[in-house]
Amino acid sequence: MLTQDELKTQVGQAALAYVVPGELVGVGTGSTVNKFIDALASMRTQIKGAVSSSEASTQRLKALGIAVFDANAVGELSVYIDGADEVDHHGHMIKGGGAALTREKIVAAQSCRFVCIADESKLVQTLGKFPVPVEVIPMAVQRLVRQFALQGGIATVRMKGDAPLLTDNGQQILDVSGLQITDALAFETEVNQWPGVVTVGVFAHQRAQVCLLGTSSGVKTLNF
Repeated sequence: MLTQDELKTQVGQAALAYVVPGELVGVGTGSTVNKFIDALASMRTQIKGAVSSSEASTQRLKALGIAVFDANAVGELSVYIDGADEVDHHGHMIKGGGAALTREKIVAAQSCRFVCIADESKLVQTLGKFPVPVEVIPMAVQRLVRQFALQGGIATVRMKGDAPLLTDNGQQILDVSGLQITDALAFETEVNQWPGVVTVGVFAHQRAQVCLLGTSSGVKTLNF
């Protein structure tokens, strides 16, 4: 049996097949993406560079000699490669465990194709077992906690030590447990309209077209 770390390495390397030589690649955030970034270093002379979804990924890319471009300085990207906290059989995902969900959604929207890389434990029938991250403006926190409670969700502020964790955008994260998201598109659309929400970590409008799933018998490719 492969360890979870080995499964992440496996899918990170497999994602190189979706990188288009001579172009920019959109790069996500998280432990699985870190494996992809490490693998991408072997192609750094074959690509123009990357557009990154977080300061952490930017630092890792630059340390490996990969140029990082501002999203506003470039046009459409051929592919965006990122992990997921959960992915269902329609390519809908929960993301934001690494607190980069808003920037991830921006780069995903700028890309022609979303390739999700994950280990097999992330594949679910219904989204919601993993708490849904929501990036929020701090003054709206308690009102949004009450609004999620009306939907049966328990929302808690994500902490870093004794203080609320701040995203790269200077906002806070609510993690919402107790939800079963049977209509991901409708849920994402509704919550994104609530005043004070920057973005919700349900990726249905920016869903994956491909998921590379690390399994004990090798990488399984799911097309949506």
